[in-house]
Amino acid sequence: MARILVTGATGNVGRAVVAGLLARGVDFAAAVKAVGSDGSRLPEGTPRIAFDFLVPSTHAPAFAGVESLFLVRPPALANVKRDLAPALHAAKAAGVRHVVFLSLQGVEANPVVPHHELEALIVQLGFRRTFLRPSFFMQNLSTTHCEEIRDRDEIFVPAGTGRTSFVDVRDIGEIAVEALCTDGQANAAYELTGSEAPTYAEVAALLSITLGRPIRYSNPSLPAFVWRKWRREHMPLKFVLVMAALYTVCRLGKAAGVTPELQDLLGRPPRSLQQFMQDFRSVWITPSRP
Repeated sequence: MARILVTGATGNVGRAVVAGLLARGVDFAAAVKAVGSDGSRLPEGTPRIAFDFLVPSTHAPAFAGVESLFLVRPPALANVKRDLAPALHAAKAAGVRHVVFLSLQGVEANPVVPHHELEALIVQLGFRRTFLRPSFFMQNLSTTHCEEIRDRDEIFVPAGTGRTSFVDVRDIGEIAVEALCTDGQANAAYELTGSEAPTYAEVAALLSITLGRPIRYSNPSLPAFVWRKWRREHMPLKFVLVMAALYTVCRLGKAAGVTPELQDLLGRPPRSLQQFMQDFRSVWITPSRP
């Protein structure tokens, strides 16, 4: 049985955690809805086990023998009591001791988001816990906003002129792996950011330099953002509204906080936006463009 179970293994941070655990050669498994269905989203040789928060029959087999759990809330699951609590109760009953939870920057003062309730539940159930509270992911630019940058040369987010602290998910993954493999980060909460908090206009300017072509920051209004993402690009309305709420935090200047915690934990400076853009440059280039 796996000693470490990784949920959200095919997501941005989850893949970084899986890569780190594979490199260490530790005993772990990636929790997936259907074994064999995730194709190339996980590295070759990744151990997998069937698990679904909404399918209770998968809980006990997945948690059997597990000591540490990397917990990621699926974006579609917002009702903690109904959708997520049963799995955490099953983890406790199975003997899971340590939960490393991918939470949210500022969550301790934001009872509206599900992460706040999840943190409280983890404490209530008596797990040893490590709460990772990262800022905005750099990788949002190479995933969620990749197409608009690659095909339309724009960043289309309603963040105004507010500054936003970014963090590379590869750095978060390193911290998560260390927490999962040791006891040194138990019962702690870390606000993880990079060392920069640029405006989106500055992000677009840096992308322009990296790609050698002008990238503009459109700075749409909230209604224009929701309309385009929902009606024209057919994103689920709930997801679009969550995005709008997050970018409103940026617009209001409340996402600019930079902390030294990531550097202190890593023992090196966090990856910069410039480094991230160089590393991922190819995702914003089509075959017809240099």
